[in-house]
Amino acid sequence: MNLDTAREGWEPTQCLNARGDPFIENFNMSLAQPHARSVRLNGLATCLRLEEVYWNILSEMARFNDCSINAVLSYVDREVHLRYGGVKNFSGLIRVVCVAHVLSAEGLRLTPSPT
Repeated sequence: MNLDTAREGWEPTQCLNARGDPFIENFNMSLAQPHARSVRLNGLATCLRLEEVYWNILSEMARFNDCSINAVLSYVDREVHLRYGGVKNFSGLIRVVCVAHVLSAEGLRLTPSPT
C-alpha cells in the first residue's frame, strides 16, 4: 500500500484539531535529531542515544539539582536497579523520566492508562 492509498478517505482533522497540533509555531526539527553521548553511569562508561530535546531536559534537571547530567543519569540508573531490579531499555526510561519531569513542572502528573 502506498502513502497516497493509505491517505484516501483520511482527514487530518479526524485526529487533531488546531489546539492539539504537535507542530507548534516555530517548531525546531533539530530537537528530534538523535544525539549519542558518552556517559558514565555509576562509574561504568557507556553511550546513550537520545533526541536533542531529552538532552535539553536532562540539562535543566541537572541545573535544577545543581549537578551534572551524568549525576542525574547515575541517580536514575541506581534507583531503577534498587527499586525494580533494573530496566531493559534505559534510554526509554530516561525519555519517560524527562516527560514526567516536564509534566511535574507544569503541575501535571503522569498516570498509567487503564488496562
